[in-house]
Amino acid sequence: MTRGRKGRVPRNEGPGLFGRRTPLDLSQPRRRGIRVGVHYDPEAFGNFSEGIARFIGTARFLVYQSAFIALWVIFNSVVPQANRFDEYPFQFLTLILSLQAAYAAPLILLAQNRQADRDRVSTERDRDTASRTQADTEFLARELVSIRLSLSDVVTTDELEKAIDKAVDRAVVRYAELRRAQGEPS
Repeated sequence: MTRGRKGRVPRNEGPGLFGRRTPLDLSQPRRRGIRVGVHYDPEAFGNFSEGIARFIGTARFLVYQSAFIALWVIFNSVVPQANRFDEYPFQFLTLILSLQAAYAAPLILLAQNRQADRDRVSTERDRDTASRTQADTEFLARELVSIRLSLSDVVTTDELEKAIDKAVDRAVVRYAELRRAQGEPS
């Protein structure tokens, strides 16, 4: 540990584990003291929020919520005045619905963010697959062209048959000429 002026620890070093001084990572903010907070599993909380958001987005939830509000209003309108717990402007019902909306909105946004992350990963995977497929297709196209070029010099069956027919015709003509030259009838 190096010391700066007057025995102080330079600014680029900070307290490490068990009081030892280590160089600070300047890419992260400095942590001071003991960290107090709620520790949770982000994946489990994300799954929970997606489940809630999935349920809130169903017709079943709308029916349940509508039935709950209707029962609330009917109960607080029909029962005797002494037994009512929320009078006509239904301020407590408004508070409950506002609280539900205050929690539902961030849960839905969290679920949307997680879905956007999954979509981004899926898109990247699809892009990689498409890129590999395109590269494979281009490779196969080049191979087909090289095969066609290689086969362009190869004799085809038709060409071979024509050449054989010409050779046979020439041989027959030559044979006939030889027989005539020898004086034999053809």
